[in-house]
Amino acid sequence: MEEIFYPQNNGEISSSITQSWTEQAMECYSIKCDCSKCSLKNGNYSFKCQMPKVIDILIGSVGKPRINPA
Repeated sequence: MEEIFYPQNNGEISSSITQSWTEQAMECYSIKCDCSKCSLKNGNYSFKCQMPKVIDILIGSVGKPRINPA
C-alpha cells in the first residue's frame, strides 16, 4: 500500500500560494479539482493534494481566474 503524507502545518495553507493564481492553480480550477485529470497525477507524489483548499482561498481573496472552466 502506498503511504500518503499530510502536510505538517496544522492544516494551514501557506500564504505564499494563496496570493495569486499560479499556472497549477488555474489548471486545477479549470478541471474542477478533478485529480484524475491533473497534470501532476503521474508524478508519483506522496502527499495529499491541498490544491482544492488553495482554490477556495483564492476565489475568496482575489476572485475567480480569467479562464473558462473545462
